[in-house]
Amino acid sequence: MKIGILAPGITPDALLDQYGSYADMCRNLLLVSGANVEYRVYQVFEGELPEDHLECDAWLITGSKYSAYDDLPWIPPLKQLVREIHAAGQPLAGICFGHQLMAEALGGKVEKYAGGWGVGIHEYDLTATARDELGVSSLHLNAVHQDQVVTLPPGAEVLASSPFCQYAVLRYAPNMVSLQAHPEFSMAFESDLLKLRRGEAVPEPAASMGLQSLEAEAARTDSQQVGAWLVKTLCESA
Repeated sequence: MKIGILAPGITPDALLDQYGSYADMCRNLLLVSGANVEYRVYQVFEGELPEDHLECDAWLITGSKYSAYDDLPWIPPLKQLVREIHAAGQPLAGICFGHQLMAEALGGKVEKYAGGWGVGIHEYDLTATARDELGVSSLHLNAVHQDQVVTLPPGAEVLASSPFCQYAVLRYAPNMVSLQAHPEFSMAFESDLLKLRRGEAVPEPAASMGLQSLEAEAARTDSQQVGAWLVKTLCESA
């Protein structure tokens, strides 16, 4: 099978050589989690979009510095592609920007959160169903976002939430899910990203708190469990 990775953004230049692009990180997460499949990356932010949803068997939308509500020429076609994938019943996963864009495409709403930035390692409470599927009691993942879903799309099921992020993990169908956090980010990348952006894109107090969470003695993420869950979602139902 072939997974299409829709990349609406790329890693900052200062970190690109060391860590690869967001699309690279997503592909690596799926590979180490057992997805032995073919991949194609579409540089969506440069206007590269598939001709239609049948070009690949399953799809994943990565993170981005952009907002799902930005007035950019490639965003409406990407939202339309999400609707076509959803209507066709194809597997689809979204991460951060992808999570937000899927929500907007399917009738939800995304805004800048009044509570500010969510960065560093965040813990999310899981529903009983999600606990069974992921094999953990709660979810610890890297986060970097100010936007978040504020209105739930019709028919979406909430699988995880936190006091900071009410709609942290959503499911639209057995083979269609999205996450606000970044399971593809290593703790090293998250740390370097916050150091790069602190005081500029990310306010100093938020960046400092995020770095503290990464430097804590018991700091960890559940990226491995999420990777396996995404592989099952995208590959076993394609």
